[in-house]
Amino acid sequence: MTLSGTLVNQITIKSDGDVFHEIFRQRPHHISEMSPGCIKNVDLHEGEWGVVGSVIVWDFIHDGKAKVAKEVIEAIDEEKKSVCFKVIGGDILEAYKTFLITVHVDTNGEENIVTWTFHYEKLNENIDDPHTLMDFCLTVTKDIENHHLPKAN
Repeated sequence: MTLSGTLVNQITIKSDGDVFHEIFRQRPHHISEMSPGCIKNVDLHEGEWGVVGSVIVWDFIHDGKAKVAKEVIEAIDEEKKSVCFKVIGGDILEAYKTFLITVHVDTNGEENIVTWTFHYEKLNENIDDPHTLMDFCLTVTKDIENHHLPKAN
């Protein structure tokens, strides 16, 4: 059994893919308004929003528990519309030695594909793969999509 792994999942959204990318790149602190059941708060710990090397602290609810993740922005690729975060503190590192999260958007007219990729190394072989964390990210994605879709009267 290997301790290192990669988990990838895609979800199609009907809201604007450029806006979705811009939210994770520049305005993650607005996500708590779009997904209040999952994201409680996002604070800038050091640096500037949307700048590689900046540190962001996420307060979130995962598996019914309040959790914290401290992440540094590792990379931003405007052409590929991707943002990579490296977890450097918080609850995730209680189970994983390393954890990288990349969110990437393929824009294609009215339908856009959001791809979440986790690269991780478990602390030991008894740790589960992060499927529930992936489900959490997909839920946040749908919440952001629904927030940006036109509201029915």
